Formats: sequence, structure tokens, C-alpha cells
Amino acid sequence: MAPGVGEPEGGAADYGHLSLWWDAIPDPSPRPSLPGNLAVDVCIVGAGFTGLWTAYALSSADPSLRIAVVEKEVAGYGASGRNGGWCSALFATSDAALVRLYGIDAMRSMRRAMQATVDAVGATAHAEGIDCHFAKGGTVDAARTDVQRTRALAEIAEARSFGFGEGDLRWLDRDEAESMIGMEGMLGATFTPHCAAIQPALLARGLADAVERRGVRVYEHTEVIDIVPGSSGRSPVVRTTAGAVTADVVVRALEGWTPTLPDTARTLVPVYSLMVATEPLGDGFWDAAGLRGRATFTDYRHMIVYGQRTADDRIAFGGRGAPYHFGSAVRPSYDGSPSVHRLLRRTLVELFPALRSSRFTHAWGGPLGIPRDWHSSVGLDRHRGIAWAGGYVGDGVATTNLAGRTLADLITGADTELTALPWVNHRSPDWEPEPLRWLGVNAGLLAMKLADHTEGSKGRPSRLATRMERLLGQ
Repeated sequence: MAPGVGEPEGGAADYGHLSLWWDAIPDPSPRPSLPGNLAVDVCIVGAGFTGLWTAYALSSADPSLRIAVVEKEVAGYGASGRNGGWCSALFATSDAALVRLYGIDAMRSMRRAMQATVDAVGATAHAEGIDCHFAKGGTVDAARTDVQRTRALAEIAEARSFGFGEGDLRWLDRDEAESMIGMEGMLGATFTPHCAAIQPALLARGLADAVERRGVRVYEHTEVIDIVPGSSGRSPVVRTTAGAVTADVVVRALEGWTPTLPDTARTLVPVYSLMVATEPLGDGFWDAAGLRGRATFTDYRHMIVYGQRTADDRIAFGGRGAPYHFGSAVRPSYDGSPSVHRLLRRTLVELFPALRSSRFTHAWGGPLGIPRDWHSSVGLDRHRGIAWAGGYVGDGVATTNLAGRTLADLITGADTELTALPWVNHRSPDWEPEPLRWLGVNAGLLAMKLADHTEGSKGRPSRLATRMERLLGQ
């Protein structure tokens, strides 16, 4: 029987229920918990992609640094081991919004840095012997209605106006689109090469091993209670259930779990993204469905969906739509929603009708982090000794690598192209207090559902979706 969601954890080695990705790898050998009070140069809170990439980059930049990573569960437990496996150049803030905020040159620098990061992830995985099933097949974004086709062509026109050419984003007519992916009802699609499909849990676990080989100490099953900033010559302190870690710099790398710390409930909102996966599919299905280069895929609906062909010939498919929970609560019981999982299965069969007789073997989910202005950020408050990165809005697989390299430059004092990128030291406003936060976030989710319904039934662009984009500054 395949694992589902929200199952009780049966101890340190019982993690297969977290996702398809975790179910496919051996149970992790337990790493030690923090043995007691500790003093280091850098303490990283969270052993997901952000924390591990930061540890990797720091230990590469300065092998003499004493670096500790503390994690409540195990490395890769959170979104890093449960996501859709898109290592993409997508950045949460739109190009248009970046141009308005920083100018076109800064936007282009951000975009090119993200594109280069996709290759950097693949190169590091290869160098460290991490077989994370990295396949850079790009992304196909299907237009399945006239409204979606208009939106797709407008996106290409905007990309051209910003100086991005066919090598970054191009239009596929129906025939060319169908030669890449056998999705039902396509009128055409856009294609970008700047994305790789990966097995994210393998990457996270491999990174944890890699940083340990470089001398980084990774403490699992160590719950952080609070991060106390430094002041007046005092170093910042990470308080845990096993002791206190004093450091010159503390890196907060918790993403969707950020609100679990004191005084951070309004920093990011944890919104759940859920996924399903099919059984391995035979050659007959793939002869029609294509995706021979394992391109990731989506379409131009407003409620985000995302999929990939896995290395063992399944489809792993996910989407938004699960509710935000009052008070920014994050609990294992929220990792599943039967109604959303049913909708995901129904949507995937709609896209690929041949799946109607196929088994779905896995269903799972987890929280991602959304800042109030939809703007990812990375930064260092040197006076307080606190660094951070996050707010990826679900586009963090590659962005975390860029964040880790940027944090390493900031912490070591290097003046580089990365430290000049526009997201560095950006400060997002706090979210509204409850109940306004609960009302606003869930109203936004409902608005996207209604927008797709309006476009499907009336065949015209949704004014509600346009208003929501303006409200979010996109």
C-alpha cells in the first residue's frame, strides 16, 4: 500500500510517508542531536535547501569557518523533500515588477543570475556525486483556451520588450507543442529551456552528506525555540531544546516554517501546495505523452499547477488550492486535503485522458512561504548578526542555491555580482494581523479559482485576476 499524507511519524526513520521522493530513498541514518551548548562562527537554522546551500557555499568560501546546522526533524524534511522537483529560473517577483522597483538593468541581472543558477545546481550535484535525476529539459507552458493563448503571447511580447529572445522564451504552435507533450486540447504553448526536473529529496540528502564531508556539523532532531538577535556587543543566540548555540551570525532558513518562531507570525504566510503521483507508466502512454527530455509542464490557468515526468516514468503533479490556516499554523495534519487531492487527480486526467485507468499511488503536501509583497529576499543585518533568505512563493529549488551563494558572500564580506542583485537586503512588509490575514489569503485563493472558472465558461479574461495581480504588485 502506497504511503499517503498526514500519517503519524513512527520515529526517526519513518519518513517515507512525506512524499513520493522520500518513499523512493532509504530511511535516513539518524544524525546526532545537538549535544549541549555550543559556540560557532555561523549557526544555520533549518536543514532544507536554503540552509544546506548556505552551508555548502560558506564552507567552500572559507573552510576554516565553524558552521553548525540545526534541524527539528531531518535534513530535507520540509518543502525541500516534498516539492514538484522544478529546478527553474522562475523568480517570485515578476520581471515587470522588478523593472518598476529597480530598473531594467537590475531586472536583467536578476533574471540572468537565476538562469545561471539552474546550471549551477546541476554542476554541483555532478561534482558531489549526487544522483538527483537532474534532467534539463526546460518547461512547456500550454495554452488550452483562446484566453490562455492571448496571455501566453503577451508574455512573449513582454519578454522581447525586456531584451529576452527565443533562447529564453518562445512560442510553440500546436504541432510543435504536441511533438513535445501530448496534452489534451492545446492551442500552442510557450517553452523555456531554463528548467531541470530533479528528485528533490535525493538532492537534499546528498547536500547534507556533502556539507558534512566539508566539516559542517548537522544536528538533527534539535528543535529551535527562539533566535535571539545580538546587541551591544553580544552575539546572537539560537535557543534549542538541547542547548544554546552562540554564533557570530545566525541564518534563518525556515521558509514555510518561519512563523513557528516567536515574533515571526507575520513575516511569511505558510500556504500549502499539494501533490499526487501516478504509478510508473508504460511505453504506450509515453509514446503519446512525449516529454522525452523530461520537460516540466504546466498551463496558463491562474491557479498554479505543475508536473514532471519522473526518472522512473511516473507523473508527479501538484497545485495550489489548499486553504491557509488561521494564525499561520503549520501542522502535519495540514499536509493533505482529500478534496484538493481529488481535484489534482481529476485535473491531471483532464490533461492526459489516457490516465483514466491508471493508478495514483502517492498523495502528499507541505507549506511554502509567501511574503506580503510576493518578493523573495536574502540579506544580512550585521549589527544584530542575523541573516535570512526566503519568501520563494514555491519557486525555491534553484533560488535557494542562489540564496546560499549570496549569503556566503554577505557573511564573508565579499563584494560580488551576487551581493549587488536587487533582492539583497529587501525588506517585505509584515502581513496583516488575524483575522485579516486569514480572510485576505483565503480570499485570494478563491479569487484565482473563480478567475479560471470565469475564463472557462465565458471565454474572456478575468477582471478579478487582473485586480489581484495589481494588488500583489505583479
